[in-house]
Amino acid sequence: MKIVFLDRKTIGEDIDLSGFDRFGEVVIYDYSAPDEVPARVEDADVIVLNKVPVNEATVGNAKQLKLVCVTATGTNNLDKEFLDARGIQWRNVAGYSTEAVAQHTFALLFYLFEHLNYYDRYVKDEKYVNDRMFTHFEMHFNELSGKNWGIIGLGAIGKRVAQIAKCFGANVSYYSTSGRNHCEDYTEVDFDTLLKESDIISIHAPLDENTMHLINAEALQKMKSSAILINVGRGPIIVEKDLADALECGQIAGAGLDVLDIEPMSPENPLVRVKDSNKLIITPHIAWAAVEARQRLMKIIEGQIEEWLK
Repeated sequence: MKIVFLDRKTIGEDIDLSGFDRFGEVVIYDYSAPDEVPARVEDADVIVLNKVPVNEATVGNAKQLKLVCVTATGTNNLDKEFLDARGIQWRNVAGYSTEAVAQHTFALLFYLFEHLNYYDRYVKDEKYVNDRMFTHFEMHFNELSGKNWGIIGLGAIGKRVAQIAKCFGANVSYYSTSGRNHCEDYTEVDFDTLLKESDIISIHAPLDENTMHLINAEALQKMKSSAILINVGRGPIIVEKDLADALECGQIAGAGLDVLDIEPMSPENPLVRVKDSNKLIITPHIAWAAVEARQRLMKIIEGQIEEWLK
């Protein structure tokens, strides 16, 4: 059997893939442009990929292809009708990054909530050297305890964030974007209530017809001016121009983003113009990528291939 990894760099070179050798020949490519895929998968039985598009144009000539493994939860890059018609099975992975994404949610929050950029710069610029007072708290901050934390998308990650937020003493509420998910452990509210009452709003929802551009100018206007918005879900849930405008005019206090509408970031992204790190932090889609999460991810993929073979 031949296994072809099409974009190994998206997994990380620090992750050991030697466990796949037991299945047969393993060929690894760091990156694969769509026009490079046909030749690379021509005699593959299994392909492993993250963002590479899988459709008739890219894998139509792969006569031996039997299994497609996506090293992610999202499968928007798969033409499932084509795969079904060809009898090619596919697998994705869910639940591998719950702890990592929950952790990153709080990393983004506290960077903004306690103005860590300001205080880091204050010390590194040597303003604290021989200062008159032992403490300096020019940028005021508050306790998370007693604050209202609103969650959009109460799946596995949303629930983990809710648990941790409660440990900090926050009051947790949630909005179900589908209207189907309910949890008695936390207070369910409508969207307007969540926007108006929350001090922190974190997004953990998938991108679908219910969430596309959910956070727009109208929604941002309903939020508290002291509120912080965190998005570790999907970039297009937020209208980025509206968020940039809201941050610049002080409509909300801050935003922490790990996902964007276009990734890597486009030079036309309106958030490029927001240079104040006390208002905005953007990380390059890393919430999922803790070492343990990536190791777990590949072990799951390895197990999927083993189960398929059996």
